[in-house]
Amino acid sequence: MSINLQALSAQLLVGLINGSFYALLSLGLAVIFGMLNIINFAHGAVYMMGAFAAYFLLNLAGIGYWPALILAPLAVGLFGMVMERTMLKWIANLDHLYGLLLTFGLALIIQGVFQNYFGSSGLPYAIPDQLKGGMNLGFMFLPIYRGWVVIFSLVVCIATWFLIERTRLGAYLRAATENPTLVRAFGINVPLMITLTYGLGVGLAALAGVLSAPINQVRPLMGADLIIVVFAVVVIGGMGSIMGSIITGFTLGIIEGLTKYFYPEASNTVVFVLMVLVLLVKPSGLTGRAA
Repeated sequence: MSINLQALSAQLLVGLINGSFYALLSLGLAVIFGMLNIINFAHGAVYMMGAFAAYFLLNLAGIGYWPALILAPLAVGLFGMVMERTMLKWIANLDHLYGLLLTFGLALIIQGVFQNYFGSSGLPYAIPDQLKGGMNLGFMFLPIYRGWVVIFSLVVCIATWFLIERTRLGAYLRAATENPTLVRAFGINVPLMITLTYGLGVGLAALAGVLSAPINQVRPLMGADLIIVVFAVVVIGGMGSIMGSIITGFTLGIIEGLTKYFYPEASNTVVFVLMVLVLLVKPSGLTGRAA
């Protein structure tokens, strides 16, 4: 079998871009589950809200892509914090199933509202002028915006891991989830930290939505198409594992790209086949700790 290097490189690039979105989304899920023990099924909906927030900022306020990278995740993160304060905090100490059902219901409501007003078709969001065009690498043509998405996603993922695993604030966050009574004794506002953590996880999903808008267009169901795959990524990496989500997200994107080239029929199922194999061998995930 002869290998078409240009076609293979194109599929690998698509896989890397998908992996960037998988990594950002699964990172947000891992932060929320690892810190708060909430299985956030509304993650796909807030990813979609991030894309729509960027669309609204551009078309209603004339605010372009670069400010939207900051403002859209902040706005959706604030929405998530309100959601945590008004609903999720009441089920914090209950079984995981309650959180999953509540966030699943919220996802359906949010998607239904957007679909009612904007339909199912995609709305265009232009690539910023600074990132238009591409580079000829000899073996392939690399669109600048797609390269930017991969690099920026990787930087955000590593920065988030560093914040949670290597800073004092991250130590407070981890301590607040493991022993909130002791942390309160040091004068730290634990409920506020929990709310901010949920806002961070939701903001990461919204950031992925902004990055995705110029590539996949802005659609009410764009998150529904992605969330099941992202949950599979989180399970493979290990529920609550920050670094596991990052590595697994990018790796599975590449594997998906390779599968699309060598065996396209399996490209939509390869992630789930890998999930089953990993769970059979290591039920806690590749980097998760056994309960």
